[in-house]
Amino acid sequence: MTPIKLTPAFMAVLDQKNLTTKDLVLIADDGGGKYSLQGGACTIGTNFTLIVLDAPDPDYPVAIANDQGLHLWSSDYDLYFLGAGLTLDVAHHNILLKDDAELLDSTIKIARGQDVLDAFQRGIKLSGDGC
Repeated sequence: MTPIKLTPAFMAVLDQKNLTTKDLVLIADDGGGKYSLQGGACTIGTNFTLIVLDAPDPDYPVAIANDQGLHLWSSDYDLYFLGAGLTLDVAHHNILLKDDAELLDSTIKIARGQDVLDAFQRGIKLSGDGC
């Protein structure tokens, strides 16, 4: 199981948004995944999003271990971009993702999975343009 550190500041954001009891999926937001909001080749491994679900999604079966008991999931593909020492934190009112080697994304988005799927069904892209 892949471990992650969730800082008190990050957990406070989730608590304020009433998300601590939800299933969350950490995705590489590169345009290729089921819930990917944006992306293309230029964003592979640089943009990440937390997807809020009411129940686990079998397409994201990899549990991410954490000391807070948060139900956090991903996939082998999405975890490929992440190294040892993974941390979710907050700085300057933004959620950030880092590992021991680098800051991976300083503007992690949170999106409701069903909203993303509904928008895709209507042909709407929720954020940005591909590259």
